[in-house]
Amino acid sequence: MLKLAAVKKTSVSKPIARSIFKASATFANNRAYRPFSATRVITSSSSTRAYSTKSTVIQLLNNIGSKREVEQYLKYFTSVSSQQFAVIKVGGAIITQQLDELASCLAFLYHVGLYPIVLHGTGPQINELLENEGVEPEYIDGIRITNPKTMEVVRKCFLEQNLRLVTALEKIGVHARPITAGVFQAEYLNKEKYDLVGKITGVNKAPVEASISAGYLPILTSLAETPSGQLLNVNADVAAGELAREFEPLKIVYLNEKGGIINGNTGEKISIINLDEEYEDLMKESWVKYGTKLKIKEIHDLLQHLPRSSSVAIIDVDDLQKELFTDSGAGTLIRRGYKLINRDSLKEFGNPDLLRTALLRDPEIKAGKLSVASYLKYLESVNFKSYGDEPLEVLAIVVDKEGTVPKLDKFLSSKTGWLNNVTDNIFNSIKKDFKSLCWIVDENDANLSWYFSKSDGSFAKNGQIIFWYGLNTEQASELIKDFDNSAIGSSLSSSKESGVFSTNQQKRGLHTRSFATATSSNPNPPLKEGKSQDKKKVALIGARGYTGQNLIKLIDNHPYLEISHVSSRELEGQQLKGYNKDTIIYSNLQPEDIKKLEENGEVDIWIMALPNGVCKPFVDVIDSIGNPDSRIVDLSADYRFDTSGNWVYGLPELNDRQTIASAKRISNPGCYATAAQVAIAPLKEYINGKPSIFGVSGYSGAGTKPSPKNDVENLTNNLIPYSLTDHVHEREISNQLGLTVHFTPHVAQWFQGISHTINIPIKQGSLTSREVRNIFQDRYKGEELITITGEAPLVKEISGKHGVVVGGFAVNSNEDRVVIVATIDNLLKGAATQCLQNINLVSGFGEYEGIPLDH
Repeated sequence: MLKLAAVKKTSVSKPIARSIFKASATFANNRAYRPFSATRVITSSSSTRAYSTKSTVIQLLNNIGSKREVEQYLKYFTSVSSQQFAVIKVGGAIITQQLDELASCLAFLYHVGLYPIVLHGTGPQINELLENEGVEPEYIDGIRITNPKTMEVVRKCFLEQNLRLVTALEKIGVHARPITAGVFQAEYLNKEKYDLVGKITGVNKAPVEASISAGYLPILTSLAETPSGQLLNVNADVAAGELAREFEPLKIVYLNEKGGIINGNTGEKISIINLDEEYEDLMKESWVKYGTKLKIKEIHDLLQHLPRSSSVAIIDVDDLQKELFTDSGAGTLIRRGYKLINRDSLKEFGNPDLLRTALLRDPEIKAGKLSVASYLKYLESVNFKSYGDEPLEVLAIVVDKEGTVPKLDKFLSSKTGWLNNVTDNIFNSIKKDFKSLCWIVDENDANLSWYFSKSDGSFAKNGQIIFWYGLNTEQASELIKDFDNSAIGSSLSSSKESGVFSTNQQKRGLHTRSFATATSSNPNPPLKEGKSQDKKKVALIGARGYTGQNLIKLIDNHPYLEISHVSSRELEGQQLKGYNKDTIIYSNLQPEDIKKLEENGEVDIWIMALPNGVCKPFVDVIDSIGNPDSRIVDLSADYRFDTSGNWVYGLPELNDRQTIASAKRISNPGCYATAAQVAIAPLKEYINGKPSIFGVSGYSGAGTKPSPKNDVENLTNNLIPYSLTDHVHEREISNQLGLTVHFTPHVAQWFQGISHTINIPIKQGSLTSREVRNIFQDRYKGEELITITGEAPLVKEISGKHGVVVGGFAVNSNEDRVVIVATIDNLLKGAATQCLQNINLVSGFGEYEGIPLDH
């Protein structure tokens, strides 16, 4: 077994590791920032670097989403001394395209005393070299045929890429050891068929253990040798699996440029694969072939021999830190899981004690309002269908009475069930069986946002919310009438952890999917009935940038908002310019300062205008106080992919306004992402492929920090493409629309404003240009900040305006592609204006209060 190494000048010793653990535990338990002792971690390299325990822990917690994820991290961290931590398989494309990001992530692990075993491939580099030498790569069943000429190229590539990674790590103070041979023993897989391709017969652990014992990260290739010394090429995924069998790590991570397994039919990334439930059907899919089929099969075979707690994650390198300590779901998480079992009668439950234990999670039973025995007797008198995994970490019961909408009567999940997304699998299984469904949830349920995401509509009354899906308007109205008359009783939960809707004024409310299209004749209603127009105090954290300046101007003209604090490290002590309601001096607020302000109730709305990856300590300290009245709007990308259910994505024109109005934490959408979603969403049902977005922004989008992308001289008569693949807005747009898009951003020589030219593949002959335009006009009727025009809008006309303009609507001669142009001011509707919309909604003001409606 490998342990935390205690090597001088190389790694974090056990006492330091324990101090990190204790500091982390204090942080997680108190959920508040506290100063840590400045323990130094020293590494030996050409440029000696020092790391403090404080910065290490904060960096770690910045990459972990929720308190329960932090708790899971602590469990994993403390177990590393008795078992191996992780095997990380790195795709060759990662080394070519994301070497710095990979090295940075590995450096972080190294500096907290964790030594993952890293094994890399080199497929793309081999193909490039073979092409340069005029050799056509050959494959059989996804396996590269490796003749002597190809082996020469393979060996050269492996040595070059291994050296690149090791050198990159050494440059940033990480000791790494190249291990290019001596680990894998093999025999020919099939010499006549594949030539120099090997089947691993054994793993020599000694070189890996020696590397870690000496304080070096082991960096392996997937080259193997026969007993006689003949080099054989081995699939890197297979080699990673053999390492995992030998070391039995907590985590096995495959890094690839796609960030997961892509469903070949839908083009969407698969989030989770539970092998016990899904493997056989998945392997029958027509798109599961070649390398994908081999990968899934190898992972399946691997996990059969590992503890059920082990998992394999296929992710992008940017998500590596979070995935190692949690099941983040950023890419594709593969685990054995459990088979889901459906039952139609109590007799089918083989273990009645297991059923009783699951039912004891029910709040009514916990509170003594209902006994397990009486509920079981009730089930004997009705038609029901239950859904659960084998250990009943999640139990759902649907009651189906003739003449009524089927009702989800119980939905009971343990903490493990929520954390491992078993809840999603259960709900998906229910949707396959029931085309329509209703359920009632207490308005303070901690998982209320999750229930909203599963519904088509809801109605709130006296502390309870009824949700439904699959109903037409008449059916939904009848359901609401029955609920309003108390003909439908009992909620799934009475948890008081969330408080999303808990206001004295909130007695009744309705939301439906149609509300999100904003076709209402009154698009700017006061959404909180009876809410007074009291002035709200706003604190702006990170007010130095262009977005901060625009927010200050908007708030200065807002009748019900006042700035109480502005925080900027660079401008500390200076007077806030452009704000006339009061004299405000910039401060440099730290988490402990924010804690005091939150405890004293001095701030109503916190605006986080910080760079990506920075705001989490501030958010955590606000959360730790538990003030039910404070609200946060985050302008960064940090919470746009939140899966905890605590954050709402604040794009009012496309997302449910009532949900936004009732939220405590809002993630403000990105500028590129807002315009792209507005321009694509109305055509979702017609799309037949992957939309492609060519986006160009003014240089204000590159921020105020000097760079080639905001250097006016460099931009003159120029257009600069950047982040050619996998830009964060590409992921954001895809995630919110539920389909894969391709996005290529550029920066141009003007100051502010974005122009998108969007190619959308559609079903052939399904739409004309006029029909496309009519769809957009109908969808955005009544939306004050969206303008539909027949002409392609110009970026110079959007600068300084507060909305989105969509136009063009050209259909090609084949009638299988629509081209749409959308423009938006990146600083206004792309950031500050949208932030103000969200503030107005959560404050109960008119949505457009303080926003000049000149589009």
